Amino acid sequence: MTELNAPVARKAMIDSQLRTSGVNEEYVLARMNAVPRENFVPAEARPIAYMDRAVPLGDGRYLSSPVVHGMMLTEAAPTKDDSVLVVEGGTQYLAELIGPLVADVQQISAEEALAKNSRKTFSLIVIDGAIEHLPDGLAKRLAENGRIVTGIVENGITRIASGRKVAGAVTLQAVHDIGIPVLHEFDQAKSWSF
Repeated sequence: MTELNAPVARKAMIDSQLRTSGVNEEYVLARMNAVPRENFVPAEARPIAYMDRAVPLGDGRYLSSPVVHGMMLTEAAPTKDDSVLVVEGGTQYLAELIGPLVADVQQISAEEALAKNSRKTFSLIVIDGAIEHLPDGLAKRLAENGRIVTGIVENGITRIASGRKVAGAVTLQAVHDIGIPVLHEFDQAKSWSF
């Protein structure tokens, strides 16, 4: 396997993947340049940590492509006043990107996100993966007028979506069609009819 030259790989990621896909916000580029993706994948996957696709982590988990994380971070537009909940898709990479940009960040697994026992609310929730539906317990963790950014699965197609909580309801709107690893913990219960 070839040796990874991480600084060169990060520069190439920014110039040939992020910028060419419309991800040009300086705070996004600065954070993605500062956080070494290779530290969030297994050792054998380090040489491919910066390629333009999801990196397998094992157990059906993936590190999303750099463009997905860049678009999600752009769409989230985190501020210094935000209290952020990151639902992790298998790594802590997204929380590491967001952390210095906000007042505080908490990260939980997809399994923990399904629990309905949390009373703390957040001004921003970011889900690092595509979901078929947003569970009520997770929607309750979003403060009124809070923002959410996630991947969604609609008819087998994944998209980045964002939304706000207004009058207690969260509505998601698709903003980018892009391949995003699916978090199957959020799969809709299957039903059938005649």
